[in-house]
Amino acid sequence: MSRRLAVAAAFLTLLCSEPAVATPRVAALDQCADQYVLAMVPRGQIVGVTPRADDEDAWLRDRARGLPVRRPTMESMLAARPTVVVRYWGGDQRLMRSLEQRGIRVVQIEEATEFPQLRANVLKVARELGNPAAGERLAARMDADLARAKDAWRGRSALYVTPSGFTAGEGTLTDSVLRAAGLTNLAGPGFALVSLERLALAPPSLFVKAFFEARRSDIRGPGRGAVLGRLTRGRVAAELPGSILTCPAWFATEGARRIAERAPR
Repeated sequence: MSRRLAVAAAFLTLLCSEPAVATPRVAALDQCADQYVLAMVPRGQIVGVTPRADDEDAWLRDRARGLPVRRPTMESMLAARPTVVVRYWGGDQRLMRSLEQRGIRVVQIEEATEFPQLRANVLKVARELGNPAAGERLAARMDADLARAKDAWRGRSALYVTPSGFTAGEGTLTDSVLRAAGLTNLAGPGFALVSLERLALAPPSLFVKAFFEARRSDIRGPGRGAVLGRLTRGRVAAELPGSILTCPAWFATEGARRIAERAPR
């Protein structure tokens, strides 16, 4: 057998003994899933992001531009032909069952309101997407943000407010962001509408505002009204872009760091 034939035979043997692993084709089913996919999956493997991937409140909106846009429907997924889909809340259970019956793997982003949960989530999703190194990098960034933010405001009290007039207290990721920066959250448990009457009678010394950069959102919301405008004047500890708080993801710790950077030295 000639040298050329021997090389060819060896190559064919290798192909038969080492079956090729198909490159994953990944699609996102909601705006939160978009952020994970854009951060953890090579661009060439992304076969679908959602219509909200480049919205003003999407953290990685610049990376989404130019990618195929898919709605979380069976028809759209069949057209995209993903092998993996990522979801936080997008798509109903019937869609999930249909995808799994067709051999499409579903990666679920779990709810997280505390940073240890969030960190575990990031590592888990990155691992399931075949890119554990990306999860480690993002987790390290989270750790660095939290270290820089720790106790910056030394326990001073603050109230979180949005243009819609809602606040967030114990049991929410927003509460964890405030506490990580050393603030004591004045809100009660969960999400609630603030009482302008109570605030007028006993205004907090500090406010943390978020989502106010979206000028066309909640135009007539109480958070944009004259009463809250007067109460917050000169009392804003920090103002965060809504994109930091739309999703239980690694960038929530950047919110804590930004609040901490505004603390008096």
